[in-house]
Amino acid sequence: MKQLAAAVAVLCAATFPALAATQIETAANGVSTFTLDNGMEVVVIEDHRAPVAVQMVWYRAGAADETAGTSGIAHFLEHLMFKGTDTLEPGEFSKVVAQNGGSDNAFTSWDQTAYFQRVAADRLGLMMEMEADRMVNLQLDEGDIATERDVIIEERNMRIENDAGALMNEQLNAAQFLNHRYGVPIIGWRHEMVTLDLEDAYAFYNRNYAPNNAILIVAGDVTPGEVQDLAVEHYGPIPANPEVGAPRSRPQEPPQTAERRLVFRDPRVAQPYLMRSYLAPERDPGDQREAAALVLLDELLSGGQSSVLSQELQFDRKVALYTASFYNATSYDDTKFGLVVVPTEGTSLSDAEAALDDVLAKFIETGGDPEQLDRIKFQLRAEEIYERDSPNAIARRYGSALTAGLTLQDIQEWPDILQSITSEEIVAAAERLFDRNKSVTGYLEPVETALETAPGNTPENAPEEVLQ
Repeated sequence: MKQLAAAVAVLCAATFPALAATQIETAANGVSTFTLDNGMEVVVIEDHRAPVAVQMVWYRAGAADETAGTSGIAHFLEHLMFKGTDTLEPGEFSKVVAQNGGSDNAFTSWDQTAYFQRVAADRLGLMMEMEADRMVNLQLDEGDIATERDVIIEERNMRIENDAGALMNEQLNAAQFLNHRYGVPIIGWRHEMVTLDLEDAYAFYNRNYAPNNAILIVAGDVTPGEVQDLAVEHYGPIPANPEVGAPRSRPQEPPQTAERRLVFRDPRVAQPYLMRSYLAPERDPGDQREAAALVLLDELLSGGQSSVLSQELQFDRKVALYTASFYNATSYDDTKFGLVVVPTEGTSLSDAEAALDDVLAKFIETGGDPEQLDRIKFQLRAEEIYERDSPNAIARRYGSALTAGLTLQDIQEWPDILQSITSEEIVAAAERLFDRNKSVTGYLEPVETALETAPGNTPENAPEEVLQ
């Protein structure tokens, strides 16, 4: 059956050649774009300082696009994509990349799955040929499923089961997102992972891996015309999948009207801590100011030793050993904004939480330090400029934004929007954000102190967003 499917795919590719693409459009900063006749979007980011090119193929399909009961299938398929096709043996893809002096990898997040290679610019055509091949001609059997399923289960053991903090993060996410698939771990729930089979893998592959559900980004020593010729040659013959939906259809969150709290106890916890997250808006097409204000709020709260949480809780009140905040503005649907406090010895988690609430209330009342805000904006501008030195980093920035539903114009405008946000906008955004009815607070604590409200284990692992 799978051989027949592969043959049909090849036949379709031969029967429906795409011989053209839309006209190349040029934006700012050496960025150009066009679309193949089969719906595949292409972005070219020129950088001629070194004879290197990065190819990234981004699918608008991540863990949040899985069907119920198959959690982890997006990440599982990412692993399986390095198996064979009807022209490449299992593992041969990466071997060919290495033989040509390049490197390759892939990753899965909630909103996307991406595959990338970094090679000499004159090898770009070969990379496209192989990537296009596995877009339609993936060959899997029961042996591949059994072997790679063991790999991802062991990965879960290492990343999640052996880390009390990671286990609590899963519970916090599940409590934060009452209905949305962001509440399901990217790697999957273990009891569902062990049942993933060949049919599940092909179902996700056939539904999501198509040119009209993909974005090709090429960055480096290339020209838009060269990339267009190669893309038309290699990706153009692949037919579009008419079943790909736009916009993406996902279960959405109902109104959140009640605070949620949990205590996670584990004998491995050495250092208690508390973590709180709030449902937060993301960057929306044409409407990015609220998210920009939250990015700056995140930096003001925990961007170094001079930040609000460090100064107030660590140095002034001396109730915390460590403080942090986190926020990912680039997601397809509403995301979350989080806070972490590791209390000092003798400080209970409830006391640390009360101090945190007091600091947040004080920030909303008085606002942040204008000089600190200016320094943060300068640092963000510098980071954006330095990022241009890495074709991989710049390709990743564009790919993550585009697969999260943003446009090229949104991406180009984002740095200036960050610079234009005022202190008043940040305070207003914080006031809207810190609604306890949209929050989840978790205490991580050792079993032996379970009767004391004092949480545990240093939060080494940030909330899971990407799996390679």
